[in-house]
Amino acid sequence: MDTAGHSEAKAPRGLELTPFRGLRYDPDRVGSLAAVTSPPYDVVVRPDGLHHLQSADPYNIVRLILPEADTPEVRNAQAAATLHRWRSEGVLTADAEPGLYVYEQRDDAGMLQRGIIGALRVSEPGERLVLPHEDVMPHIVADRAGLMRATRANLEPLLLTYRGDGTANTTAGLIERTAEQPPLLATTTEDGIHHRLWSVTDPADLTAVGKELAGHQALIADGHHRWATYRRLRAERPSPGAWDHGLVLLVDTARYPLRVRAIHRLLHDLPVADALGALDGLFRVRRLDGTPLSGAMDALAEAASLGNAFLLAGDGDFHLVDRPDPELLARTVPADRPAAWRTLDATVLHSTLLAHVWHVPEDSPARIAYIHDTAATVGKAERDGGTAVLMHPIREDVVRDLARQGVTMPRKSTSFGPKPASGLVLRALDL
Repeated sequence: MDTAGHSEAKAPRGLELTPFRGLRYDPDRVGSLAAVTSPPYDVVVRPDGLHHLQSADPYNIVRLILPEADTPEVRNAQAAATLHRWRSEGVLTADAEPGLYVYEQRDDAGMLQRGIIGALRVSEPGERLVLPHEDVMPHIVADRAGLMRATRANLEPLLLTYRGDGTANTTAGLIERTAEQPPLLATTTEDGIHHRLWSVTDPADLTAVGKELAGHQALIADGHHRWATYRRLRAERPSPGAWDHGLVLLVDTARYPLRVRAIHRLLHDLPVADALGALDGLFRVRRLDGTPLSGAMDALAEAASLGNAFLLAGDGDFHLVDRPDPELLARTVPADRPAAWRTLDATVLHSTLLAHVWHVPEDSPARIAYIHDTAATVGKAERDGGTAVLMHPIREDVVRDLARQGVTMPRKSTSFGPKPASGLVLRALDL
């Protein structure tokens, strides 16, 4: 019996998704559920997007995930006070019993994504259960950690994927059966996506999901900084405790493939003329005269299929940048990584262009911004006199293969979607 007990203790642990009492908006206390939701904090384009969401409803979730004040300490205290007030006033109320939450996103063009939201055990150092594929920026992790400490809450789920067998297995079957029932909530956000949420509380269902997920790894699709924050906060506190878990949405991409999009760069204080001038002799540069944004992105996709390529904008035109000098790449791209990493557009952008050609620090908010929306990136560059660097997306299989090798890509290399809306369900640690 001792031997059996010892063997059981040493058995590898898999993904552990725990039910929790969700904190949700009372629909009778807000203008509409759609009006209080937001994209994830790092997708909101400041300041216009933030102010737009703030004006949509006085209880919009951005007042918690992106509080506005002069210092981090005041911002975090403000968010904590706001959360406490909304709970005491009944604007946010806790579900009566713990559960996992089935979440569906659908649009009118045929997109359908379903997954399951729960509190995932934050893995120990050395465990390769949740695989990152991008580097993180320490100042953002510090910012998110300060906010979570102050609010004692996970305010929005991060997005994780795993690869099931693509059949109606235990979790997939449960999700699809649940989606046939009346939901806890249903709303359509202004981007045209229809959202529905259900609670799963039956102990047998919860046990079956737990057994299946124990055999899987997960890939972080969106939320690297929040996952790093979960790990930091868990390390700060004794275990077991509420900080051992973090709020996630798990999606089986064998059944519901995600879209992979690029994240673009906006280089402040670098006019397009200066950016192009620095490329002379190092890259091929072609101006796409009179080409609209859609046509320019098509040209970028074609060039990116043959090698590293970028699209520069901000002066009213689009400039296709490709065919980097091989000697420049050999001199600037680290040689101690797999070939798939060395040839990524994001690698060449960060290691070669930002570091050696344009001398823009990748972790300086004053010099560079990371923006998901293509048109918004171009528009802000034209208004501010900076340079938009538009990227072509990476394939998901490349992302997953590198993550399994333990190789992280440059920060903000990908944007998986659709992302879960923030504000539909929160996790308060005191529950």
